[in-house]
Amino acid sequence: MSRHILTAVAWPYANGPRHIGHVAGFGVPSDVFSRYQRMAGNSVLMVSGTDEHGTPIQVQADREGLSARELADRYNRVIAEDLQGLGLSYDLFTRTTTRNHYSVVQTIFTALHDNGYIVERPQLSAISPSTGRGLPDRYVEGTCPICGYDGARGDQCDSCGNQLDPQDLLSPRSKIDGEIPVFVESAQFFLELPAFAEALGGWLQTRTDWRPNVLKFSQNLLKDLRPRAITRDLDWGVPIPLPGWSEREDKRLYVWFDAVIGYLSASVEWARRTGDPDAWRAFWQPGADTGSYYFMGKDNVVFHSVIWPALLLGASGRPTGAPGAYGELALPDEVVSSEFLTMEGRKFSSSRSVVIYVRDFLERYGADALRYYLAAAGPESSDTDFTWEHFVTRNNTELVAGWGNLVNRTVSMVEKNLGAIPPAEELLGPDQEALAASAAAFAPIGALLGRSQQKAALTEAMRVVTDANRYLSDQAPWKLSHDPARRDTVLHVALQLVDDAKTLLTPFLPNSSEKVHRMLGGTAAWSGWPELREVEDLDGGPGYPVLMGDYDTEAVWESRPIRVGQRLDKPVPLFAKLDPSVVGDELRRLEEAAGRPERDRA
Repeated sequence: MSRHILTAVAWPYANGPRHIGHVAGFGVPSDVFSRYQRMAGNSVLMVSGTDEHGTPIQVQADREGLSARELADRYNRVIAEDLQGLGLSYDLFTRTTTRNHYSVVQTIFTALHDNGYIVERPQLSAISPSTGRGLPDRYVEGTCPICGYDGARGDQCDSCGNQLDPQDLLSPRSKIDGEIPVFVESAQFFLELPAFAEALGGWLQTRTDWRPNVLKFSQNLLKDLRPRAITRDLDWGVPIPLPGWSEREDKRLYVWFDAVIGYLSASVEWARRTGDPDAWRAFWQPGADTGSYYFMGKDNVVFHSVIWPALLLGASGRPTGAPGAYGELALPDEVVSSEFLTMEGRKFSSSRSVVIYVRDFLERYGADALRYYLAAAGPESSDTDFTWEHFVTRNNTELVAGWGNLVNRTVSMVEKNLGAIPPAEELLGPDQEALAASAAAFAPIGALLGRSQQKAALTEAMRVVTDANRYLSDQAPWKLSHDPARRDTVLHVALQLVDDAKTLLTPFLPNSSEKVHRMLGGTAAWSGWPELREVEDLDGGPGYPVLMGDYDTEAVWESRPIRVGQRLDKPVPLFAKLDPSVVGDELRRLEEAAGRPERDRA
């Protein structure tokens, strides 16, 4: 039975370009999953956008001499272009400064407020003494009062996992400039998280197929749920939709509250842009044919496994109350959290230039090389270190010498000597075994992809490539000129194995799989690629770029017989072999950017 699959992808913050550590968590895993689900016959809605509110945007805008909106406009476009280049197949990649988003956020706020889950109370707010601006929780650091970790944030301690407030920290300081914040009492609105503790606990107990680290962390968070402020003393954000508050210029809904609602607002915007305003409901209303999967790095787990489900429950009238304007909304089926990616033994840091941006990587090495590395060696279930040596080795041995070589030598032999796919005559034991093993790979690899076990899935797909290379070498069709029927049979089988491998690798390598599809005579689109489209705000705001695409292609998750007589295109290289000097060049580039000599490299 076909299902409606929501792929909800973490929203990149629009205060700078994204680096490969970012897309290792939210980008490549979500796209591999979505492409597989489409190939498996499911209806997929993959949504996200740039997260554009909050103090960090204002801080960065001040540094660059821009308004907050100007900064958001700049990096919204940069990020959208980079994610397009990486081939992330969004049905809609939008932004949080649209009037549609404001309306959806305010509607959810109203439902929560009407049901008694949002209340007004005084709070001590952290203020920068030099600017008078409010400091967001994550921009206040200090010592955790519970475990003593010196590096806890004002919303959470990453060492012990406990929820905090900025005023709880010992020796608090501003992450922006090191100032000691001033705490001033002001009225704020709070989300009554404790009211959802029992419902969240019961729901989490049913999530037996989640990654163990995500589930355990989420369950531990329930032990100390406290009301959490969802407004701040800011002038950049979504207005509070209540009489006496909506007109105020000094109070806004805070960024973490409005950003998670972006999954819903992006779905609503997608439906409106595609001509059926209610189409989003099929992906959001609970039912046996729906599934929602959220992709992010591990630092975002609390927002997706506790806070966002609480908002969905409250807006749906659960545990008590009535459903709001959007009706009952489904809770996440899975929170797919990746661990952290480091680089050459160091934490990624744009401010310290320990970074390689997505755009730079794509310009030098291409999308599929990066996608392959992150899928094969990324931080799926544990922190992982990216090294240039490892990248070059995997590119040259697995992509170039493995998959690329199989395609090139198989298609070359057929195109040069026959011009078209030959028929298979009598299939001998090795032929039958190779074809059976290749066809049988789809079910277990698909099952792994459906559970987001992408490393294991890619390992199995590359095993099909290895077996195909072995079959071709063992049968040696170049030695069978004296037996044309046998030669052609071997080449037919080899081409079928190539076609199967192309399909198995499509979720990971959409660009090169498209090339293989063309080499084998395909004319219609195979994998689909996102488009950058300039659109007008649906409700009269300024225009902006979005990512959308037509992903209704020929790609299907099954082995399909190749067509005898189909003429083949001359093969083109799928991947570029990298010279070992790339390692030294990139390390020197990193050290020069960081302003440190190589001998001092950590």
